[in-house]
Parts: sequence; structure tokens; C-alpha cells
Amino acid sequence: MDFTMKLLAVGIYAAILLVIGYLASKRVKSIRDYFVSGKNLGFFNVAFSARATGESAWLLLGLTGMGYAVGVQAFWVVLGEVIGVCGAWIFMARRFKRLTDHYDSITVPDYLEARLRDSGHSLRLIAAFALMVFVPIYAGAQVFATGTAFHAFLGWNHYLGAAVGFGVVMLYITKGGFTAVVWSDVFQGSLMVVGLVALPLVALNYHGGLAEVKESLMAIDPHLLSLHGPGEEGPSSGGWTTSSIMAILGMAAIGIGFLGAPQVFVRFISMKNEKQILPGTITAGIWTVLADSGAVLVGVFGRAIYSPEALGGNVDNVLPVMAQGLLPAFFAGLFIAMVLSAIMSTIDSLLVVASSAGVRDYWQKSRHPDMTDEQLVGLTRKVTITLSLISFLIGIGIMMVDKENGVFWVIIFGWSGIAATFCPTIILSVFWSKLTSLGAKSAMVAGFLSVPLFKFAVPPLLDAAGLEIWSKHLESLDVLLPSFAVGFLVAIIASLCDRAGQEKVKDVAEEMRRIG
Repeated sequence: MDFTMKLLAVGIYAAILLVIGYLASKRVKSIRDYFVSGKNLGFFNVAFSARATGESAWLLLGLTGMGYAVGVQAFWVVLGEVIGVCGAWIFMARRFKRLTDHYDSITVPDYLEARLRDSGHSLRLIAAFALMVFVPIYAGAQVFATGTAFHAFLGWNHYLGAAVGFGVVMLYITKGGFTAVVWSDVFQGSLMVVGLVALPLVALNYHGGLAEVKESLMAIDPHLLSLHGPGEEGPSSGGWTTSSIMAILGMAAIGIGFLGAPQVFVRFISMKNEKQILPGTITAGIWTVLADSGAVLVGVFGRAIYSPEALGGNVDNVLPVMAQGLLPAFFAGLFIAMVLSAIMSTIDSLLVVASSAGVRDYWQKSRHPDMTDEQLVGLTRKVTITLSLISFLIGIGIMMVDKENGVFWVIIFGWSGIAATFCPTIILSVFWSKLTSLGAKSAMVAGFLSVPLFKFAVPPLLDAAGLEIWSKHLESLDVLLPSFAVGFLVAIIASLCDRAGQEKVKDVAEEMRRIG
């Protein structure tokens, strides 16, 4: 009976997504409709879609697991995300919207090519290549998480769960495009925030209140209640150390990705006008505080209730175990849907962005500028299906290599790759008129390469040089912040040294002044 009720909840969820895809498909008349909903979206749709897209399995399984492992130190992630999300809306959305409207852009590479006066399409091709590499990796990690979610909640085989979940995504996204993505994001984002607010309250009531939770955590490790987090050598080793500070910087740096990730910024392009920005900022900020804080609290309260053995030795199981242990079966089934919401709302957006890069930014703009909208929409659906299958195979590959622990470093790796490639260029393009095409291309290549270098090459080199402590600090810091810094510096240096490029963008300062 419990299994049936869980399955019923998941079935209702999947049916709603398929209906959304069908209805959205009726709205797709042109390539502009498929990629940006005709630039006609209101603030609520944009804010919920941007937030649901910006999160992933990392929020529902990773951040809850982090809260379980390190306690309230995980709130540094919340702070970083709030700063990143609100910073993008407050400081960048208005200027970015005005510039993309001025250039009549419907993709981020569209905008960059026009803004930087790049006539050779090489900038567009670099952007498209980066997306075609990192998006399948990121989406593949979400496929893995889909299988993990079905296994944890329903006991299904990992591979079957991944296939069923991803099949639903393919059906609604290939038919409805960006409109289906946005409508489904509103539904899924609502489900996520409600669940992440409700579950900590249920756990708090179950454990007898805040005082009892605090007492339990103090008995396990008092540092779980400290912002510096627990020490690596046990309860007696916590404190403000270089390692803990590096870890905190790495956690907060996750928010950098919201300052230029294409899958997030395409939402600003899709807004119907600037009047949507202020209410959108408030909506996105509230969503972030509630959902992210709720995720951390699920983990923190879960640490007080469940031993590591109860989670099967995997801290990322805390939300599934808590939902099934504290809620009736049907509502536990809704939490399956909530986990799938975080996963699918990221996958669908990534696939639309990547397919737009392949079709519009490479095939149409560089090879076949005379293609009709009907031809473009048909080709885009085929490319979306192809990228979906590649992502699915990557996810299956992760399962075969490491079924227990492989997903989350891959998620962060993919997120970091996209952010380090695009964020320095997007930020500078909005605020600095002297950014040139050469500077942007150099920054994108440097950011792209820095992620695997800092992940795989630099730590062994530091170890070989006898600098193990710095290797350890870099591991705590993770790759996004140093990769972003490299890209940012390369963009500035290359632009200032690019005399020919400076001549091309000499009118940009006046153009940006008029636009505001």
C-alpha cells in the first residue's frame, strides 16, 4: 500500500509535466518562441524558473547532506547563493535586459557577438563548444541523481529510475521548448520550496523542539552549531583554521555562478519588460532564502535524529530517509516528486541552452543563415533529443563507475565549468565598455581550461613539490573561485592589450551610456 501511494504521487507529478509540455507546444510558432518564449514572460515565471533552474539535485540531496555533515557551516552556501542571485537581479538584470533588447538577442552568444563586435563567429563557436561540453556532463550528473532518487524512495533499480525520469523530461521539453521549461519550473519550483520549508518543521516537531535538537547536536559535536564547522580530526579539532576558512570561501563561491550562467541569464532575455525586475528580485530572493535554508535545516535536524548507519553511510540520503520516516506514504511520494523537480528543472533548461548553442549559434549563424523558423525548430528538437541521449549515457557511465558517491562532485564540476567560462565575460560585458572580443574569447578559454586544471593537475603538482598543505587548501576551496579569478584577469589583460579590438568597441561606451 505504501509503495502504491508513493507511486501515485509520482504518477500525478509526471502527468502534470506531460500536460504542461503538450500545452506549451501549442505556443511554439517560431525559433524565438522555442528559445525565449517570444520575450513575453512576467516576473513570477522568470523568477521561479531562474531559481528552479539554478538549483539541481545539489539542493535536495547535496545541500541537505552537507547540512548533515558540517552543521550550520552549510549556511555559508545559503549566503553565497543569496548574494549571487540577488546580485544578478539587482545589479545586472536591468542593463543586461536593455542590451539584449537593443541587439535583438535571443541567446547569450547572440548578445556577446553583437556587444563585442565579433564578426567572425569565433566567439559564438567557443561559447557553443563550452556549452556542448559542460552541459551534458552537468545534465548527466542529474540523470545519475534521478536513478538515485527512485532507488532511495521506491527501491527501483538505479538504471530503470534514471530511464523513467529522463524519459519524462525528453517528452515535454522536445515538444514545448523554453515555454514548457518555464511553466514546468513554476510548478516544480513551488513544490520544492513548500517541501523544503515543511520538512524541517515536521522534523523539529518529531524530535521535541529546538532545545532537544540542540542538545542532541552538542552531544555529537558542539562544532556542528558553529559557523566554522566541525574539525577534520573529530569534535575536539574544530575552530577557525585556514582549512575551515578556505572551505567557507568555497561554499560561498557557489553563488558566483548566478552572475552570468547562460541557463539563468536567458531568463532575463525572456522578460517582457523592465518592470518585471523589482518584483522578480523580491520573489527570487525570498525563494532562495526559504528553499536553501530549509535544505540546510533538513540536514542539521536529520543529524540530530538519524545516525550515519541509518542513512546507509551516505549523508546524501538524509532527505529521502527523513521524508519516508516522518511522513505518510503519499506525502513521501511527493518528496520523490520534489527531488525529481530539482533534477528535471535543471536538466530541461540546460538542454534548451545547449541545443540553442548548437542550432542557432553554430548551424544557423555560422553555416546556414537562410534557414526558416520551421526548419530551425525541427532541427532544434532533434539536437535536443541527441543531447538528451548523450547526457543519459554520461549519467549511466557515472553509475557504472561509482554508484554511491560519484554524482555530486560531477554536478559541482559541471556548474563550475559553465560559470568559469561565462561569468567573467558576462559581468565585464555589462559594466566595462573596453572588453573586446579577444578579451572575451581568451577569458572563456582560460576559465574553461582552469576548471579541469585546478581539479586534476594542480593538486598533484603541489603534492609533488612538497606543498601538500596548499594542495589541501585548494581542495577545500574547490575550483570555481580560482577558475573565475583566472578568467576575469585574463579578460582584462587581453582586452587592454588588444588595440584592434579597442578600436572596434570605441563606440560602446556611448552606447552603454545611452542605454543606461
